[in-house]
Amino acid sequence: MEKRVITNSKRRRGLTVASALLGGVLVLSGCGGDGDGDGEKADTPKKSQEQSDAAAAKDTSKARIEITPKAGATNVGINNDAKVTVADGKLTEVKLTAADGTAVKGSISADGTSWKPDGRLQRATVYKLSATAVDADKRSAHENRSFTTVSQKNSFIGNFTPEDGSKVGVGMPVSIRFDKPITNKKAVQEGVSVTSSSGQEVVGHWFDSQRLDFRPQDYWKGGSEVTMKLDLDGVEGADGVMGVQDKTVNFTIGRNQVSTVDAKTKQMTVTKDGKVIKTIPISAGSPDNPTYNGKMVISEKFKETRMDGSTVGFTDDDGKGEYDIKDVPHAMRLSTSGTFIHGNYWGKGIFGSANTSHGCVGLQDAQGANDPNTPGSWFFNNSIVGDVVIVKNSPDKTIKPDNGLNGWNLDWSAWKAGSAV
Repeated sequence: MEKRVITNSKRRRGLTVASALLGGVLVLSGCGGDGDGDGEKADTPKKSQEQSDAAAAKDTSKARIEITPKAGATNVGINNDAKVTVADGKLTEVKLTAADGTAVKGSISADGTSWKPDGRLQRATVYKLSATAVDADKRSAHENRSFTTVSQKNSFIGNFTPEDGSKVGVGMPVSIRFDKPITNKKAVQEGVSVTSSSGQEVVGHWFDSQRLDFRPQDYWKGGSEVTMKLDLDGVEGADGVMGVQDKTVNFTIGRNQVSTVDAKTKQMTVTKDGKVIKTIPISAGSPDNPTYNGKMVISEKFKETRMDGSTVGFTDDDGKGEYDIKDVPHAMRLSTSGTFIHGNYWGKGIFGSANTSHGCVGLQDAQGANDPNTPGSWFFNNSIVGDVVIVKNSPDKTIKPDNGLNGWNLDWSAWKAGSAV
């Protein structure tokens, strides 16, 4: 406020002097009148104004309020960009409202020197912020600001797995799918950190412009705690497209369970913390539709689900699915393309003796998924998302690492080569 008063005073003083000089010229050219009298009349209001300005400046509050972002700013982040601080004083009131009048809750710090919203702002919204503070003499200072938050079009977010607070198997990667293509991969990857209490090195790998996964060289250590931090608010992921996330996610690694399916012997061996706990007869993919080889991670579990061949390309001459089973029991997804390990109640005498499926791994089960004594039920109840299922000795190729959460099929050097940092 003091700076504005001085500036206005200088401008008025300049105009008064110019007027007085011009008046003197007119008097001299007219050869008459009292030049001293005219000058005295012009100077009186000038001195009076200067005295008023000086009095106002002397009485103004010493509190200095700073508001972020700048006035009229656009593409403002929705997490941490809006804040108020004050020097030589304490905040007494801060109001943040959207254009429709909706008030945003916020908190003044215990020492009264800062304020921030309690939660995230809305995207593509105009906000008005007003702040009041007082100095040691209880004199008030005020500041106002308006800004617009980043729009849906000009922002990106990352949808991720696993969920906060979850317990997962040792093969579970951190997988982030961005809702817009990322061209500035280095900046975005630097805005994501993944650490483990085990001390394992964790590295990110870009599968394409929208998918970034993180994992250690070997499976996570059982019982370890993993933390992912998304510090992407204000990070430019592509030209004019800003990140808006500021989030911390924690999850726990469960016991080390790895199951190995041998398509040749038609047996699955389940190990827990390195010890064999069960061997289960299976039926893998038929010679015409073999099961993928490789390391696969359970990404979803369904007590019952429908499996329609038409959704994964298995159709007859009429375009109908070669199979359509509406109550497949104990199904667990191993790939995006439709590979499952699941219960099978319709196959008779095939488990351990014949591979008959369209690429899935089948275990003997009961219709209705309510018999706890079947192999399919046992495996479902003893498995968690993130457990590893390895298939070997199948006549098919190794599954692609981006087909599901299956980056373990890349060796460590190839994985690290996909990092942008």
